Amino acid sequence: MGKIDLLFIKPGDQKKIYGPLSSGLSAIEPPLWAALLAAYAREQGLSVDLVDIEAEGLDPKDATERIRELGPGLIVFTVTGTNLSASTWNMCGAGLYHAELKRELPQTKTMFWGLHPSALPGRTLIEEKTDFVCVGEGFDAIVNLAVAIRDGIPDPAFAGIWQLKDDKVVPNGRSQVIVKLDELPTPAWDLLPMSNYRAHNWHCFQDIEHRSPYGVIYTSLGCPFNCSFCALKTLFEGKPGIRYRSPEKVIEDIDVLVKKHGIKNIKVFDECFVLKESHVSEICELIIERGYDLNLWAYSRIDTVNERMLKQMKKAGFNWLAYGIEAGAKDVRSGVSKGRYGQEDIKGAVCMTKEVGIHVCANFMFGLPDDDQQTMRETLELAKELNCEYTNFYVTMAYPGSQLYLDALEQGIPLPKTWRGYSQFSAECLPLPTKYLSAAEVLRFRDEAFVEFHSSEKYLQMMKQTFGETIAEHIKVMLGKSLEREILK
Repeated sequence: MGKIDLLFIKPGDQKKIYGPLSSGLSAIEPPLWAALLAAYAREQGLSVDLVDIEAEGLDPKDATERIRELGPGLIVFTVTGTNLSASTWNMCGAGLYHAELKRELPQTKTMFWGLHPSALPGRTLIEEKTDFVCVGEGFDAIVNLAVAIRDGIPDPAFAGIWQLKDDKVVPNGRSQVIVKLDELPTPAWDLLPMSNYRAHNWHCFQDIEHRSPYGVIYTSLGCPFNCSFCALKTLFEGKPGIRYRSPEKVIEDIDVLVKKHGIKNIKVFDECFVLKESHVSEICELIIERGYDLNLWAYSRIDTVNERMLKQMKKAGFNWLAYGIEAGAKDVRSGVSKGRYGQEDIKGAVCMTKEVGIHVCANFMFGLPDDDQQTMRETLELAKELNCEYTNFYVTMAYPGSQLYLDALEQGIPLPKTWRGYSQFSAECLPLPTKYLSAAEVLRFRDEAFVEFHSSEKYLQMMKQTFGETIAEHIKVMLGKSLEREILK
C-alpha cells in the first residue's frame, strides 16, 4: 500500500524532440489529459498527485527521488504532447524515465497511457517492461486498477487494462469512454506549476514578452472525420466520432484558468473546434458576457467557418485560428480523405478570417502519398500566395494507429527506427516516402520550404506591418536555428 493511491507522470524529452527550437520557441503546454484523469480519480475518492517532468525540468534521477518521496501505489505515465500524434514522439522520453524508476523502485506498479500505447499495447508492454498498458481513455479502468492495488487484490483485471503474465501479453479489450463529458470535473490544475507553462511563439506575436502563463481547455473529444494520416480515433472507440461538453461546463473551466491562475493565453485543445456553429456561438457568448480579455487559438476547417461565426469568435478573444490545409493540389488532399474543398474555398476562408481580424496559422504537409516535386511546389506556392501570419510545414508520418501506418507495414515501407524519429523536428526524423519521392527528398523540400517562405520579403514586410519590427526580427532569429537531420547529412 502506497502513501498515495495514484500518481500521474507527464514525461519530457523536449530537447531531443524539438532540437534547437526547444530553447524558447516551442510551447510548454499544460498536460490536459493528465490533469483530467487526476481530477476524475480524485473525485472518486483516491489520493492523487501529478508531476510534470517537462515543466519542472527534472532529470530521471530527480524524478525518481520525487516519486520515492510520494510513494504511490500506481504510477501512470501519460504519454502525450502538444497534439495527440505527439504521443509517439514522447515514447523515448517516457521510456527513459520509466527505466530509471524501475531500476530504483522495482516493486512500484507502473502503467503507460496515451494514444501510442493504445495503438501498440502489446509492443509497449514488451519493450518498456511496464506492468500495465491502458487502451482507450481509461477513466474508470485506471481508478478501478488503483483501488485494486491499494486494497491488495491479486491479479486485477479490468476492460482496457493489458498486462504481461509469464512474459506473454494478456489483452483485455478497450476501456469505455465517458459518453457524457459534463460528468468530468475541471482538470486538476492545482496539482501543476501553472506559471511554468508558455504559449507558442506565434500565438503571442501581439505580445511576445508575455507568453506565460498558458492554459488549455477542451470543448469536445474526438473527431467525426477519418483522415488516413491521423491516429486520433485510436484513443477513443477506434472509430470516428465526437462528443461535446456543454458551454456552461466549458466556461467553468475558463473561469478557473482566469480567476485562479491569472491566465490570458489559452489553447482550445479540440481536434476541430469550429464544427458546430451553435456550440461555438454559445461558448463565445458566455466569454463575451464575462468581459474576459483573452488571447485564444483553436483548430478550424476551411469548410465549416462563416463570417458571422468568425466575427463573434474575434469578439470573444479568438486571435488565431489554425487551418489544416495540408496540400495545394486537390487530388493530393483527396488521397488522404481531405478533398472536400478546392483552392478557391481555401483562399476565401483565409481571406474572410483575416478580414475580421483573426490571424491564421496555416498547416501544410509535404510527402502525402501522391506528392511529387511539382505538387509539393504547388503546396508551397499556395502557402506563399495566402501569406498567413504563421505557416507550419510538416512532413507526412505514418503514426501508429493511423491507416498510413497499416499501409506502410503492409507494403514494407521503411519506418523510423526509434519513436523519436516520428518527431517533425528531431535529428532522427524519417518521413514517409511517396509514390515518387524518397524520404530524404521530402524532408529536404520541407526544410528548404520553411526557410523560403518565412524569409521572403513579402512575408517579412507583412509581419512588420502587422506586428511590428520586433516580430520581423524574431522571425529572422528563428530562421537562424537550423535543424539537424541525419538522413540529409
